[in-house]
Amino acid sequence: MNQLRAAWKLLRGLVHVLAGLCTIVLLFPRLSQPQKDVRVQAWALELLQHLAIKLVVRGQPPAIGPMLLVSNHISWLDIVVMHAARHCRFVSKSDVQGWPLVSTLANAAGTLYIERASRRDAMRVVHHMAEALRAGDVVAVFPEGTTGDGGRLLPFHANLIQAAISAQAPIQPLALQFVDAASGGPSRAPSYVGDETLGGSIWRTLSARGLVAVVSFGEPQRAHGRDRRAWAADLRAAVAGLQKIRR
Repeated sequence: MNQLRAAWKLLRGLVHVLAGLCTIVLLFPRLSQPQKDVRVQAWALELLQHLAIKLVVRGQPPAIGPMLLVSNHISWLDIVVMHAARHCRFVSKSDVQGWPLVSTLANAAGTLYIERASRRDAMRVVHHMAEALRAGDVVAVFPEGTTGDGGRLLPFHANLIQAAISAQAPIQPLALQFVDAASGGPSRAPSYVGDETLGGSIWRTLSARGLVAVVSFGEPQRAHGRDRRAWAADLRAAVAGLQKIRR
């Protein structure tokens, strides 16, 4: 029965993805950017519902930009969860541009791409991030640079923090957690780290029952004279503190 439930969720999710692609192709060219943002957030919320994942939002998401969101990174599901909590423009690795279907969805959501191995490309992306922040956008990054196990935070890379300093924009830390509703403890079902495969992570997520995605927003911060490295360290501490929140 559990496999049947997982297969049903997968089917509903795929249909929802295809519906989203149709919306992008047929409707997005006629919409303003705020209207697109609303559609993206609604689509993400509906996808979580199709996957039977409950969303819990703690704290106050930014009502308007400019704002740079910094978060821990656990799973392929993180972007969907964050879009459902508050639409934002993600900075994602350039590999995503080559993924069928996913790249279309990412482009429609205003994703900025970075070649993580290239310092020169990081400078280019920082410039575009700063432009987006000056235009009043909400931009989101995963400063760990890769997925973690959901417990111990990896070091925060400071390069992308420079965008907020250059744009004189605030940064808001947030923590992502996946929780088992029955036990109240952390769930590793959506994890995608180390040798884990994407297919295995997706199937574990679909097979999980009572999965809760918790997004905890902290208090926005301004640089107040800190350089990017000092600010990145303080933001990492803030995200670690938010991770301690339990249901």
